[in-house]
Amino acid sequence: MAITASMVAELRAKTDAPMMECKKALTEADGDMAKAEELLRVKLGTKAGKAASRIAAEGVIAAFVNGNEGAMIEVNSETDFVSKNDSFISMANAAAKLVTEKNPADVEALGALAYEQDTFGPTLEDVRKGLIGKIGENMSFRRFKRFSGSNLAVYLHGTRIGVMVEYEGDAQAAKDVAMHVAAMKPVALSSDDVPADLIEKERSVAMAKAQESGKPADIAAKMVEGSVQKYLKEVSLYNQVFVKAADGKQTVEQMLKAANTKITSFTLYVVGEGIEKKVDDFAAEVAAQVAAAKGQ
Repeated sequence: MAITASMVAELRAKTDAPMMECKKALTEADGDMAKAEELLRVKLGTKAGKAASRIAAEGVIAAFVNGNEGAMIEVNSETDFVSKNDSFISMANAAAKLVTEKNPADVEALGALAYEQDTFGPTLEDVRKGLIGKIGENMSFRRFKRFSGSNLAVYLHGTRIGVMVEYEGDAQAAKDVAMHVAAMKPVALSSDDVPADLIEKERSVAMAKAQESGKPADIAAKMVEGSVQKYLKEVSLYNQVFVKAADGKQTVEQMLKAANTKITSFTLYVVGEGIEKKVDDFAAEVAAQVAAAKGQ
């Protein structure tokens, strides 16, 4: 498979790795982006995974809480400019409220709910279509989650990151945890809850690094297990060092124990997470137009 400059640029944006290393990894992976990213992590260590949270898609995360009920929703747009548009933000906030109050089964059911805005209606879907025509850019409801029956703490970091925490105990401690989740992005409450596929991926990277080290098998095995245990601590909420810890050592679990508070779940939404944004190749587009003109 031919490795294009745009593929190299995409991998570099994801990993912060040098351009030539990105090209080598893509060549070795035969153009497979995920495999190339893993190869870079083996070669360059954890640095290669740090920029993977850079997401290209635009939009907002909106949330609504009323007592023990609430919702969080992601609404996407094509450009950052539209994600700052007042009408777009109003529609996103209204959608979060509708999810809370009406409990729709899915995005389609959400769109069918009654809502009017900017002279558009009578449904939320009609408002979405109306704003698309007015603003001239596509926008869509991507995902939402409704919460009910628990104390809720919400934290929005601007409009791009949203966290909802279900808890028992102190409201301020729960709010602090929500802020911590936005900053540190844990994948599970505890080490035991980390998904098996993530652990296996980490283990395979650690094994490849251990094999490259040339160490004896028994030492290599210990290196692998050490890497996996370190990873589990880094990505589980309870084991992470609390971002507001005065001593720089107190874990989230220790902070919660001191505050007599229990977190039963957390949900983290990052705008565009997992979405591949279309990158326009201007040169290729011009070349195609020239070729088409010659063929006429």
